[in-house]
Amino acid sequence: MIRSLGRVALQRDHGGLLTGAVRGLSTGGLKQVLASKIPKMQADVKQIREKHGQKVLGSCTVAQAYGGMRSVKCMTYETSLLDPMEGIRFRGYTIPECQEMLPRAKGGSEPLPESLTWLLLTGDIPTEADIAGLRKDLAKRSKVPDSVTKIINGLPKTMHPMSQLAIGTLALQEDSVMAAEYAKGTPKTMYWNHYLEDTLNIIARLPEVAARIYCNIYRDGKMNPSDPSLDMGANYAMMMGYDNPDFHDLMRLYLVIHSDHEGGNVSAHTVKLVGSALSDPYLSLAAGLNGLAGPLHGLANQEVLKWIKGIKAQLDGAEPTKDNLTKLCWDQLNSGKVIPGYGHAVLRKTDPRYTCQREFALKNLPDDEMFKLVSLLFEVVPAVLNEQGKVKNPWPNVDAHSGVLLQHYGLVEESYYTVMFGISRAIGALANLVWDRALGLPIERPKSMTTGAIHQLLEAESA
Repeated sequence: MIRSLGRVALQRDHGGLLTGAVRGLSTGGLKQVLASKIPKMQADVKQIREKHGQKVLGSCTVAQAYGGMRSVKCMTYETSLLDPMEGIRFRGYTIPECQEMLPRAKGGSEPLPESLTWLLLTGDIPTEADIAGLRKDLAKRSKVPDSVTKIINGLPKTMHPMSQLAIGTLALQEDSVMAAEYAKGTPKTMYWNHYLEDTLNIIARLPEVAARIYCNIYRDGKMNPSDPSLDMGANYAMMMGYDNPDFHDLMRLYLVIHSDHEGGNVSAHTVKLVGSALSDPYLSLAAGLNGLAGPLHGLANQEVLKWIKGIKAQLDGAEPTKDNLTKLCWDQLNSGKVIPGYGHAVLRKTDPRYTCQREFALKNLPDDEMFKLVSLLFEVVPAVLNEQGKVKNPWPNVDAHSGVLLQHYGLVEESYYTVMFGISRAIGALANLVWDRALGLPIERPKSMTTGAIHQLLEAESA
């Protein structure tokens, strides 16, 4: 495997600020790669700010101010970029390119989450040796403290899994390297190093925390022990009680494709925002997880699954066809509801995260009844939405498919799905947070306006 830098110009060569000795538990290879890139990237950013600091990236209309700041270009985010036509690029690489180029598990067909972790942190496609070293390092970090296990075991089973994940993340914070070093007066030039240590510890431990939550709620507390010799996806699945190799591959794919989606979404931006106050990665991630738990963000695949099951119930045993599905879609729209899983704030084509899941299903579960229904909806829904004419993007997004795949392999506890999303999103959001500290980005403080102030502005301009 050839080491290569990302293909988007501003993501191609990363550098930043580095002085003093590099210390900590991180694998030497990963930290050395980061240390070599940080000075270059920091110099690049300094030059851009000095020469082009007054360049306008975009504007903000009144509609955007009231409309969730949609598409306002007002921040930097190094690890991924969303292209309206091609979908997400991880350090410049599309999902198909990542599937082709990133190292896989022996006998597996999907890229390892550890491979994507390396890519997002460094911008490089890792070698097999790189990933062997990283996996060894993560294994050393993976032991969840007994105090954290005790806290999770003491939570009521009726508490939502995402609330438990946020609590578990905060419980892990006792071991924060950044918090401890900041209290000692660590220099700013070492912030990135401490954030990296916390990030790798979180990535190593969070799957066991999540698996314990799953088993406590749905398996009477019976959990398989962690096996650090396995990759992240396989070990996570095994701890929850799933030993199907195909499901292990699905978990690898799931953790990779949900990891990052540039910086404007709620979970990624929350992690970035809270981290800008120098809150350590544990505190920042916990905040992001709470955002991810919101119905408009991380619960979308559950809404899709609920809708698909509803369609199946309405068919009442009848064979789904383009004609009866078209009617049901129009019934949904005419009742004032949206069709979940279709459309995206940025994308204008089929989400490649949907496409790769569809390809996985075609390979591993082509005769699954729910998958066949999802496939037929793929042929029907875009035409209906185009005819309606109210959406800019009638194509399916990532949430239109993921729930059906999990259901096929027996993971039917829908309220848990967002937890898996959170484990994945930690990889991307925290990788970017390391770079925010390496580049010395300041605390975020955008300007807000009241409706009264907007009236005054408009009146002054019309006078």
